[in-house]
Amino acid sequence: MKNRFLYALLIPLFLGISCTKKELTREYFEDKNSKSGSPVEQKALLTYEPHFPSGSEELTFVVDLEQGNGALRGASEVFVHIGVITNKSTNDTDWKYVKNGWEVAVENTRLTPKEDSKFEFKLNPREFLQVPAGEVILKLAMVFKNASGDIVGRNADGSDIYLPFFESNKLNVRFLNPEMEPLSEPRPIIKISDVGQELLIDGVSSKKATLSLKINGDLITSVSNSETLQAKYKVEQAGNYEVILEANDGSETSSAVFYFVINSDVVVEALPIEAKEGVVLLNGGTSALITLYAPKKQNVYLIGDFNDWRPSSEYFMKKTPDGNFWWIRLDNLELNKEYGYQFKIDGNIAVADPYTEKILDPYNDQYISTATYPNLKSYPSGKTTGTVSVFNTKADDFSWTSGTFTRPQKNDLVIYELLVRDFHEKRNYEALIEKIGYFKDLGINAIELMPVNEFEGNSSWGYNPSFYFAADKYYGTKKALKEFIDVCHKNGIAVVIDMVLNHSFGESPMVKMYFDAINSKPNAQNIWFNQDATHPYNVGYDFNHESSDTRRFVKNVVKFWIEEYKIDGFRFDLSKGFTQKNTGSNVGEWSKYDASRIAIWKDYNNYIKSIAGNDFYVILEHFAEDSEEKELAAEGMMLWNNLNHNFSQASMGHINESSFDRAFHTSHGFASSENLVTYMESHDEERMMYRNLQYGKTSGSYNVKNLATALKRQEMAMAFLMAVPGPKMLWQFGELGYDIEIDRNGRTGEKPILWNYFGDTNRKALYNNFSKFIKMKTSNEVISRTNYITQHTGGAIKQIILTSATNKMVVYGNFDVTQQSATIDFPEQGEWINYLTKQRVNATYNYPVTLQPGEYYILSKKEMN
Repeated sequence: MKNRFLYALLIPLFLGISCTKKELTREYFEDKNSKSGSPVEQKALLTYEPHFPSGSEELTFVVDLEQGNGALRGASEVFVHIGVITNKSTNDTDWKYVKNGWEVAVENTRLTPKEDSKFEFKLNPREFLQVPAGEVILKLAMVFKNASGDIVGRNADGSDIYLPFFESNKLNVRFLNPEMEPLSEPRPIIKISDVGQELLIDGVSSKKATLSLKINGDLITSVSNSETLQAKYKVEQAGNYEVILEANDGSETSSAVFYFVINSDVVVEALPIEAKEGVVLLNGGTSALITLYAPKKQNVYLIGDFNDWRPSSEYFMKKTPDGNFWWIRLDNLELNKEYGYQFKIDGNIAVADPYTEKILDPYNDQYISTATYPNLKSYPSGKTTGTVSVFNTKADDFSWTSGTFTRPQKNDLVIYELLVRDFHEKRNYEALIEKIGYFKDLGINAIELMPVNEFEGNSSWGYNPSFYFAADKYYGTKKALKEFIDVCHKNGIAVVIDMVLNHSFGESPMVKMYFDAINSKPNAQNIWFNQDATHPYNVGYDFNHESSDTRRFVKNVVKFWIEEYKIDGFRFDLSKGFTQKNTGSNVGEWSKYDASRIAIWKDYNNYIKSIAGNDFYVILEHFAEDSEEKELAAEGMMLWNNLNHNFSQASMGHINESSFDRAFHTSHGFASSENLVTYMESHDEERMMYRNLQYGKTSGSYNVKNLATALKRQEMAMAFLMAVPGPKMLWQFGELGYDIEIDRNGRTGEKPILWNYFGDTNRKALYNNFSKFIKMKTSNEVISRTNYITQHTGGAIKQIILTSATNKMVVYGNFDVTQQSATIDFPEQGEWINYLTKQRVNATYNYPVTLQPGEYYILSKKEMN
């Protein structure tokens, strides 16, 4: 059963891949200890009786833990996770009637140990899985696991195991040798190392018949009135081979087929000057250069729509003299056509192109709405497995209409962070475009999209990336994303992309190409990833940013998004993880000054500046000690500044730990406020309104848990946030007082989309005041160009004083739930103007005030916009 996080992460593929029937075959490898040309049988992962099970009689199968991915090698007890594919399954991998879900150590799914590494299981599939009598069982679907369920045995390529069933009383035929692993679409596995190798072929039929064996159209042998056929075939030359086994009993004919290819010598030739990693179209799109960076590999085939997904000598890729790049030129391509393709590497790995701009996903594409992604290319079911890369011979016809866009200055930046999935029911870019007026009226001048490059599954926060050049199709087409960015620019709004380059997940071709399937981690040869993460909080597989290959890849990624999508900035996720200093699980050590990490970020930042200019936003989710962040800020990088805890405490009325002092760049030692992106909410924290309503303080009739009161507390918090100089960030719907718990439906699970809040009087008032405060920040140089700051934000009555060349501003408010008194340090005596009411107030230098709970003021010497 498909499970994105239990799915084995290495998916090798093989030189022979196609079968017309649901047969199993056996794998052969050259025995280095035997005489040349002597074939040696490799044991099968799964053997079973009878030869042609129908699903309604007793079936016995034996699994060999030494075979397949070998993950359970040495296990003392084994359990099967099992279901069926039936005529009512929606696709070839849609499991039905799964026994016991994923519960571990369920006794009725325990296998019986046999000799060596083998375990046996007996069942009547229809009875055991309680499949209704009228439903046709097509395949038995299974994986094996240990008692705790954290180690999973699968096929060698990481796929689930599918044992085919056959229609009773029909003539059926299959290969016994060579044996293949039982995949969703059976593919025989043939790997013959040398010309002169001898191939043993065994066939069996369900009835007595005339059995014939043909190879490349030539009859090799034939037997009459038999249920078995055996033959030997000596491979005389390199090339492509088609093997057909046919059974004919006079009334029925059945056949099975597989293909294999024998490698010729690899052609060594320099990379053409036009080539770059991925696909380059030539001759107006009728030709293409396809290049893969894969050092230390022995051979690579290109497979795809152009060769029916079978490795063949015509698509054997060339290698550059340094052994690092593999490439091939395709000619006679059709114009305005999408081509699917993969690389088959060393006979046991199949991957999509790391540089592809579009993928096809056999599991998740079926759930993408046609309204979001019309005319999505179909997955080549039955021809290959795993993620497929796509290139299009049609030229990009998108026309940018926004002209030259001037990015807001960093100090004036107000970023709106959003997750496309949870912002609108449509869950696509079209919906964002429809809401452009909402963003514009709110006054924000930048939108930060949580990750939109391809990630595992569909419904996700996006921090499980797999392909970095492909926009995730769940949100829309490449053109739709460009349209959204174009509309933003026409409305004065910059676009920042959340980029996740600390780690990648198992569908990444760069993970698969160099992977230790037994230990489920990158192997020692991986040129991009560490075998084990060097720091806490890592998920997926940890990039090694001291590797020159990783550095080159990262620079290619950022260049692509800057040039192709005209974005204005990156927010780099988990930037503190870009280190090779191994700190294990020690968060404190991880946060300490790290010269290597600083050098890595300076290198990336300088590269980005060289292609995008100094006004491009490089925003780091860093959270290291101040000395390191100060050095990065001095290079123009911007640092996330999480004040969620402090603002939440203040909003709830809990004065302890409610200081806003760390909102100011001076408390970090930064020379400029423009490098500190302060926020009171992001995607990662509990929503402030939820906390207000659950944990807000009460005193007498004043109750923070009251909705109207809680919203007014948020309004006051926002007034203070926008009064602090420097870039700011909001989390989506904070302006409406979104109050759904972050862990509802799981932390990263889908959250209710509550646009009805916009019609609520109190919530709409909060939106309006958020808009006023954003305008106050972006339109008044006393905030953006202040030259003097004083703050007293540790107590109940908090105050901020700003002065500039042309104006002075004072903000003060009572965050307690009881009346409080204090003295406000006005920098000038005389008349001041209330920003919200436009009323005039006379103040002295030491101005005594008594404030009710939640009462606040914004005053300036000159009227502010």
